[in-house]
Amino acid sequence: MLLDDKTILITGGTGSFGKCFTKYVLEHYNPKKIIIYSRDEFKQFIMANDFAQYKSKLRFFIGDVRDKERMMRAFSDVDYVIHAAALKQVPACEYNPNEAIKTNIIGAQNVIDCALDTNVKKVVALSTDKAVNPVNLYGGTKLVSDKLFVAANAYVGSKDLNFSIVRYGNVAGSRGSVIPFFAKLLAQGKTELPITDYRMTRFWISLEQGVELVIKALEEARGGETFISKIPSFKITDLAQAMAPGCKMPEVGIREGEKLHEIMVTVEDSMTTYEYDKHFIVYPQMVWKDTQFEKPTGKKVPEGFSYSSGNNTEWLSVEEIRELLKTVHYEI
Repeated sequence: MLLDDKTILITGGTGSFGKCFTKYVLEHYNPKKIIIYSRDEFKQFIMANDFAQYKSKLRFFIGDVRDKERMMRAFSDVDYVIHAAALKQVPACEYNPNEAIKTNIIGAQNVIDCALDTNVKKVVALSTDKAVNPVNLYGGTKLVSDKLFVAANAYVGSKDLNFSIVRYGNVAGSRGSVIPFFAKLLAQGKTELPITDYRMTRFWISLEQGVELVIKALEEARGGETFISKIPSFKITDLAQAMAPGCKMPEVGIREGEKLHEIMVTVEDSMTTYEYDKHFIVYPQMVWKDTQFEKPTGKKVPEGFSYSSGNNTEWLSVEEIRELLKTVHYEI
């Protein structure tokens, strides 16, 4: 099977995605080794305890994606790399732009260089809706990161190596989502849930769905593709009503760097976008070698197509959101 007897390295591996991906791989495959590469020793200690039963399969590397020399050491004998490390908090990136650039852009280039200079076979980088038509620095750095990973395929040469991207928005229940924020207010006895804008929508995706999309990219990528899940949308006002039926919802105004809708595919991207049963693939506009692609088997999207949480054809009702909330794990 795909990941059996393979060595996988996850940058930022102690984050929510890294832990879920590690659990998924250990339960569905028989990897040779999973290397958790991150800079927080305490989070590594906690994760090592949580995965104690898999001790023989896990290795914990303390290191930063900014440190190319350290990362080269970690990339030794690695087959697949999942690049999840990033500075993600929009306000923090706005206030510390140089730090965001060092991690999200220079760190991305370091991952690329290390993969090109070792025997890595596949690299999948996690992207975000905020990289599409970015309105904040975080989105800008992730746009550059995406472009770097796509262009990296031009430098592969005769190596058996490719780089691809997986893009999704805020994961339900993650620290960046509104669910823990609303839950905290309710736990404090509040009877109102503030809405930044009544028109606001978001996609609903679970960590498990994000992991499955990364697995699909590992299975199918030939180089330069961006994989995007087809998932339902919901209104933020409906989420509030699902969590606190009948609550008041004062409109407080959109925050700096915030969008009304999560955008995954732009009209410009649609020129090279194909639709499949459960996902879209945005293919690169440039092809670097004849063997890079077979003809896409999906359906070409129509001219002018775009995919956002605001123009989606699949929507969650208040009742459906309430049921899904039962499956979401989060801290408040």
